[in-house]
Amino acid sequence: MHSAMQMNKDDLRKTKPSRDEYLQKPKLPLIVVLDNVTNSYNIGSFIRLADAFAIEKIIVCGELTISDKKLRKASRNEAKWVTVEYSDSTTNSLQTLLDDNYTVFSVELCHESVDYKEISYPKASVLVLGNERKGVSEAALKLSHHQIHIPMFGMGNSLNVSTAGAIVLAECASQVRKLG
Repeated sequence: MHSAMQMNKDDLRKTKPSRDEYLQKPKLPLIVVLDNVTNSYNIGSFIRLADAFAIEKIIVCGELTISDKKLRKASRNEAKWVTVEYSDSTTNSLQTLLDDNYTVFSVELCHESVDYKEISYPKASVLVLGNERKGVSEAALKLSHHQIHIPMFGMGNSLNVSTAGAIVLAECASQVRKLG
């Protein structure tokens, strides 16, 4: 049942550009690199997040073992609005981004990591998020300018990778958007 206070799809579309206008619109110079993330629902969630925040692209690194059908279902077809690249090598992808003057932030609890809210994210930023079980690879951490983490105040030590990505991406995208 639809409440009089809720907005329906037509109400939401009024504030959006046309589909053609959106495809031509510049995106935030923000890239998400998924370092061997293998779960289709996590990858799909990142595609939806990339669309929600209108970021430049997602680079899915490592062996892709999921079907296109599962990926489409998980991303709810937002993949048509998002640039998604696939790479066999996280380190090669990161090196290319470093050569293009991006600042790389790995989301991983490390000895040197800092709270993600204590960072000033520059305009051309990359967020690296790692495998569901192993986290960000050592090789990717070595190529990162900064390691950042989400403080955990409960008994658990970690969050699902797409949940962690949503939290950090929201902060990073907000800061980058304010830079103009």
